[in-house]
Amino acid sequence: MDVIKVSATSRSTSVAGAIAGMLRDHGAASVQAIGAGAVNQAIKATVIARGYLEQDALDLMCQPVFTEVMIDGSERTAIKLFITAVKLETEEDAA
Repeated sequence: MDVIKVSATSRSTSVAGAIAGMLRDHGAASVQAIGAGAVNQAIKATVIARGYLEQDALDLMCQPVFTEVMIDGSERTAIKLFITAVKLETEEDAA
């Protein structure tokens, strides 16, 4: 699975679209952010993605973890969000 990399200047709506698309297609998404601004954008995008998924009767669950990544030969601590799709029960399902 591809990792969606988020920076402090990433547009949260664009990242949300990528998250929602991955959840629709694969049932899971992985989002990586380094730094407070990037983590803020990643969290906002996750919240926006929930709204995008409502019409598909999907919700999401998010598991945040710390991870170490190498950037230009230097080890950095990143936040990685493991996001999975959850099927919501619709009125048709309940009937």
